Amino acid sequence: MPGSGESGTADSAESGSDLPSLVTTEKGFGQETRRKVIHDLLFAVPVLLLLVSFFLPYWHVVLNAPQYPSGLRVTIYLNSRGMVGDIEEINGLNHYIGMLPLDHGAQLERRLAPYGLFVLSAMSAVALLWRRRVAILFALPTAGFPIFFVADLQYWLWYYGHHLDPTAPLSSAIKPFTPPVLGPGTVGQFKVVSTFGSGLWLAILASIVTILAIVARWRATTPKTESPLT
Repeated sequence: MPGSGESGTADSAESGSDLPSLVTTEKGFGQETRRKVIHDLLFAVPVLLLLVSFFLPYWHVVLNAPQYPSGLRVTIYLNSRGMVGDIEEINGLNHYIGMLPLDHGAQLERRLAPYGLFVLSAMSAVALLWRRRVAILFALPTAGFPIFFVADLQYWLWYYGHHLDPTAPLSSAIKPFTPPVLGPGTVGQFKVVSTFGSGLWLAILASIVTILAIVARWRATTPKTESPLT
């Protein structure tokens, strides 16, 4: 019938016109899914990096002198190992110039460090699971952690070298000093080389990825405004 033919043609035309919108919707859904996956990975990676860094060294220092051809070494971990290396030998030398024993510094930091890494990891996990802009606040400590670690370490290196016991046998033979937190330096007759450990490099990478995640989350949760028609 003529009427039925016209109706069928109209229905087909309407169905055909809906196809582009369906394709666009599916494409938009796919892009949104990929975006969420990428954002989740950006918050998940720092959690894994911090947990792995717990088992790795964060800082090394080597002291070289003619009487110690193989050098004296100290390595710092943030786990229960704490400070390892030629501790007794270095403390014996430090005694003569009036320097504090190595294990007297940063006692609060060393007690809290093993728990601190897990707290940072947990906070980053909250930022991962809570997909809101306010959750960015939970990721900020991870972003700033390497800076805090290096700054605190630099402070204690300065403190050790500027609080020498004036009654020590060789206190007058050395001026106040600050061992380098990174790179070469000189402490008395010793040539010192300090390097970041693999654990700290992982923490720095976690910080960089966290910053990327924060920027991505901020952009994703910013309301989009349409430009006024001209």
